[in-house]
Amino acid sequence: MNLAPEQMLLSAILIPALAVFGIILTGRWANIRELVSIMAGLILINLVTGLYQIVADGGLIAYQGPELFSGLTIAFAIEPLGMLFALVAGYLWLVTTVYSIGYMRGHKEEKQTRFFACFAVAISSVMGIAFSANLLTLFIFYEILTLSTYPLVTHSGTIKAKLGGRVYLGVLLTTSILFLLLAIIGTWFVTGSLDFRDGGLFDSSTLGAAAVLLPLYIFGIGKAAIMPFHRWLPAAMVAPTPVSALLHAVAVVKAGVFSVLKICVYVFGLDTLRQLPTTDYLLYLAAVTVLLASIVAMRQDNLKARLAYSTVSQLSYITIGALLATSAGVVGGAMHIAMHAFGKITLFFCAGAIMVAAHKTEISQMRGLGRQMPITMIAFFIGSLSIIGLPPTGGTWGKWFLMIGALDAGQGVIMAVLMISSLLNIAYLLPIPIRAFYPNDDVERPTGIKEAPLPSLVALSVTAAGCIVLFFFTGPLYELALAILS
Repeated sequence: MNLAPEQMLLSAILIPALAVFGIILTGRWANIRELVSIMAGLILINLVTGLYQIVADGGLIAYQGPELFSGLTIAFAIEPLGMLFALVAGYLWLVTTVYSIGYMRGHKEEKQTRFFACFAVAISSVMGIAFSANLLTLFIFYEILTLSTYPLVTHSGTIKAKLGGRVYLGVLLTTSILFLLLAIIGTWFVTGSLDFRDGGLFDSSTLGAAAVLLPLYIFGIGKAAIMPFHRWLPAAMVAPTPVSALLHAVAVVKAGVFSVLKICVYVFGLDTLRQLPTTDYLLYLAAVTVLLASIVAMRQDNLKARLAYSTVSQLSYITIGALLATSAGVVGGAMHIAMHAFGKITLFFCAGAIMVAAHKTEISQMRGLGRQMPITMIAFFIGSLSIIGLPPTGGTWGKWFLMIGALDAGQGVIMAVLMISSLLNIAYLLPIPIRAFYPNDDVERPTGIKEAPLPSLVALSVTAAGCIVLFFFTGPLYELALAILS
């Protein structure tokens, strides 16, 4: 299949959307329906890999779509940050699809066709966000992502799921309409452009407006889950575990922090950010989010709830990287998008595997579980190391560059926050696998291996291995992150 670069770009956005029709048409035949999802995932990986090779060779890929308003068009272009995000989402969609097959069948979930169809729409919107060439395009696909994931959050149809979905939809739509849309309109009136541009759109004559618009962007991108607009994320944990993996690693939260980083770099520009009085206030708010969310995570006995608050904390690492307005901070934030994705998706995969195989959701119930589910708990240990930022896992590199970025910015407080946060990560993550393998003598130890269904087990093993691979072979991601600044 020889496609022009522009055709490959559009295909990367359209293939998941087209897969929706195949999934719906084959809904009554589960094997064929799931094969459609897997084939679409493989095609998407081939496309994003091909696009990466073109970008790595210095190629420029852009597509100008229809004009919606005077001077405002739907447009796509590939830059290094978007390419990094697309690679992460593209590869993890396939892995999550394989995991979902085992989970949805093992848990005997209903409405599986709708689940896989909405999942595909979400990935299509993620590709649109990743390759957006202007704020209008990003906003449109950002809203499609919110709407397409709402049925996934409320999948079980219970009252609790509907309440969680209401919070999810309410917070994300309210922040995007009241703050993000207002910020975009303000940017248009002040600068006359919505295009993403190297160095940003603002200059010395518009610093006052930029100082006002920056908080609107940070709070308007509710998917970044900065406090106090984070409640949607714990509320969404009523969803099936594959959806939690989608929310935390593949799509929703990553779309949020990606948007924060992209807007800070290509709308404001690092030079402008350093001059804004509101930058430091937002930086310290992100630091507070890191610490408070970690403290709340320590108090959660429900595993998914603990992981949810961990994600709230970890997302603010990337927001910090953007607001430090240093080269190392941007590189660290970009790399943390990928590293956190592999680490956190592994942890959620393990949480789902434990529920399906052992029917346990509370951490206090998991003592001694390592003997029954050794592969799952080893994977959980590896994922935990990556989230903490310890070698030999990929999470080490994101935190390393964030620390350097804080040092370059002269932000000793931020450096202290990052170090304290890593200690809190250890406190709320490592005791889980340790107790699973080394329970107290008075705890009844499960016997006999009873792992999750094979597709789920394969998926969590692949992502756990990915955490280690990214430590030793991080070159391509680092080069993409570094190219953001060129």
